[in-house]
Order: sequence, then C-alpha cells, then structure tokens
Amino acid sequence: MPERKRQTLDTVVRSCTPLGAVTGKAMFGGFGVFCDGLMFALVTRAGDLYLKADDANRPAFEAAGLERYGRMPYYRAPAEALTGWPALEPWARAALEAARRAPKSGRRR
Repeated sequence: MPERKRQTLDTVVRSCTPLGAVTGKAMFGGFGVFCDGLMFALVTRAGDLYLKADDANRPAFEAAGLERYGRMPYYRAPAEALTGWPALEPWARAALEAARRAPKSGRRR
C-alpha cells in the first residue's frame, strides 16, 4: 500500500508542473499536495487522490458522483485524472483556485 500512495503522489507532482511548484508533504498517513504553499490535494494512505472543493467547483464533483473525503473539503478525483495532465488539468486547476479562495489558515476560532 505505501508504494501506491508514493506512485500516486509522484504522478500528481509530475503531471501538475504546469500549475507551478508542486510538492508533497507527508501528513494524514498519506500526503498533502501543495502548489506555491497552498494545499490543493491530498493522497490518502490507500493511494487515492482527493482534490480541494468549495462552492465554486463542488458541483462538478457531485455531478460526477465523486465522494467526499470524510468531513474535509476534498473530493475524490475521477479515475481518469491520473492518466495524465490533459485529464487532470481541469480538476487540478479548479482545486488550486478553491485553495486560493479558502480563508487563510493559522487562525483558530
């Protein structure tokens, strides 16, 4: 299983280079995926890719029947998204925009 999550992370980082500086950081037993310091995706310990969603891009995930990651604002990427940048691009760009719109973290209520 650990090999699958590493492979998924490597595929996402490699595919998303058109977005900018994309990196992975170990967290949640998987990886957070960041672009320019913003977390826009996560790879679960099982190796599944989830992308950040908000009111603007959530309807696309829901229309495609993609599941939410627990109570977090991330939805499973479509299976074909990991076939390469052309399939991943619209989903990744929308997730990165959702990350940009999100309130800045670090402040607790």
